[in-house]
Amino acid sequence: MQTKQSSRKAAQCHEVALKPSSEGFANGAGERPFASNYTERIKEMAKLTFVGGIHPYDGKELSKNKPIIDLVPQGEMVYPLSQHIGAPAKAIVKKGDRILRGQKIAEMGGAVSAPIYASASGTVKALEPRRTVTGDMVMSVVVDNDGLFEEIGFYQPAPLEKLSPEEIVEIVKDAGVVGMGGAGFPTFIKLSPKNPEKIDYVIANCAECEPYLTSDYRRMIEEPDRLIGGLKIMLRLFPHAYGILAVEDNKPDCIKVLRDLTRNEKRITVKALKTKYPQGAERQIIYAATGRKINSSMLPADAGCVVNNVDTIVSIYKAVVEGIPVMERIVTVTGDAIADPRNFRVPVGCSYRELAEAAGGFQVQPEKLICGGPMMGFGMFELNVPVTRISTALLALSKDQVSQMEPGPCINCGRCADACPGRLIPSKLADCAEYFEEDKFLAYDGLECCECGCCSYICPAKRPLTQEIKSMRRIALARKKERKAKV
Repeated sequence: MQTKQSSRKAAQCHEVALKPSSEGFANGAGERPFASNYTERIKEMAKLTFVGGIHPYDGKELSKNKPIIDLVPQGEMVYPLSQHIGAPAKAIVKKGDRILRGQKIAEMGGAVSAPIYASASGTVKALEPRRTVTGDMVMSVVVDNDGLFEEIGFYQPAPLEKLSPEEIVEIVKDAGVVGMGGAGFPTFIKLSPKNPEKIDYVIANCAECEPYLTSDYRRMIEEPDRLIGGLKIMLRLFPHAYGILAVEDNKPDCIKVLRDLTRNEKRITVKALKTKYPQGAERQIIYAATGRKINSSMLPADAGCVVNNVDTIVSIYKAVVEGIPVMERIVTVTGDAIADPRNFRVPVGCSYRELAEAAGGFQVQPEKLICGGPMMGFGMFELNVPVTRISTALLALSKDQVSQMEPGPCINCGRCADACPGRLIPSKLADCAEYFEEDKFLAYDGLECCECGCCSYICPAKRPLTQEIKSMRRIALARKKERKAKV
């Protein structure tokens, strides 16, 4: 049995492992604030994680070893004006206009918004509502793709060393860079906290913990220089910060590549996090990599952190160094119903149907189509919808296991509470949601749920816990917003 003294000692060791060390980063030999031996460092850093979580089948073997290939769309291109958090963009083209690849077709529609660029040349044939992956009808710019992909001349950026922090943020803003891990939050806002001098860590979220997804993995393997270059650009904005490339330890090849390339970087380290879902969630990766905690009322900047995912950081690099706005992204097309699972570089606006056909189509008729991963993705009922900046994957499964489940009564086993990374009691929150007990829901800290799906996955009674909690959270947040507006 572990004594109190040994427990305290273990906790102190963990705290030391999480604590930043300026000596480790400043060492001219490139050593990190961990054990000197490479193997020992990997073993030590692999302990960095959070309490709770699950280990679902990850399905990554279907596409992880398939190099990224370029998809050349043939059909019409659809650009929804709302493919980010905040106000929809405002179209600056009209029906009949001839446009070129790289041309801005919509400008920011408010203080929190992002412009949109054409990814193909052609003629604007309509400005009208079109269906998106969530099933919503969204005002969109529809372009008749001419297949020529004629480009507008990209601007020539100034040398990085001559750019001020304000100029860097403005370039990122004008390039339409948003959170491309799925959130869609305009990146220029993340890069403009009130007190940049208080940012201690800039974290590159390289975890990619969502099952089946391998787009970030391929980026790290094929374009590590752009990833590291983007992280260096972010560090220019925060003079006192250290950069962390936070990678799950099921990607040892990525860890090695990134460590080799940053060996002599004084302000960047690679941390191997324990492989566990949802390790890549913002709160969990901040805690695992730094030991700091945030809640639903805080921003990462409140804990001295800035977090962006791999595709977002690469987009920052392309905007600032290469002068290229966001026009494409890497998308994983996978699942046991897909004939040839792989990763594609996809122009924004391309149809999901073309994406599926580029992967060989379906070898069996899928019962379930998902935009994104199986844990936090959206169920799709058709493929005639456009890829946007926040699309991450098309998952086609031959069996819809969830619809075949028959929920039963709660058996009070507590597994949902053990798995919850937010340390909540999902069964209680779901009960509150079922009976519309909003006050009790808030008393049980229902707003702290990150909707990761761990509780639904682990529940032996197959209760749709996440879905019920998610619905109640939407109601509670809407009423909170209404009350705030009245004040």
